[in-house]
Amino acid sequence: MAKDSSFDIVSEVDMQVIDDCVNLTVKEINNRFDLKGQAIEVEFNRAESTITITANADFVIGQVKEILFQRLIKRNLSKKSIREKKKEKASGDSVREINEIINGIDKELAKDIVKDIKEMKLKVQASIQEDQVRVSGAKRDDLQEVINMLKEKDYPIPLQFINYR
Repeated sequence: MAKDSSFDIVSEVDMQVIDDCVNLTVKEINNRFDLKGQAIEVEFNRAESTITITANADFVIGQVKEILFQRLIKRNLSKKSIREKKKEKASGDSVREINEIINGIDKELAKDIVKDIKEMKLKVQASIQEDQVRVSGAKRDDLQEVINMLKEKDYPIPLQFINYR
């Protein structure tokens, strides 16, 4: 009997890459003419997996996020890796935006992924394992079809496919 092949669906982000992107963003903010001299802070908290941006206006936060996203895209990370958690007033007239870094697939999205795989009516099994989904099946072609279908779907987080055996 042939052994089943499998792969895992995950959503992982390398925190060192995020740290590098935040540092490059701060460097560019200090060098850009239109942002130089403004009270802008970009802080990366590795323990909480958050990026906090503090600036004097929403418009400036948007510019800073655009610089950060450009850095992420150059490092092959998706914009979907960062999600706005909350926006609040900071001291004085400044605004603070806290963005969370997405690591892992939450239960609801994992259920949706499994449901989408089952709707394909292929001979594969999908199971939720903590913050990832494992897909296994006898035919590698079926697994390739599942990967292609998941790549075409637009999920709110970036998906990676690892441990393909």
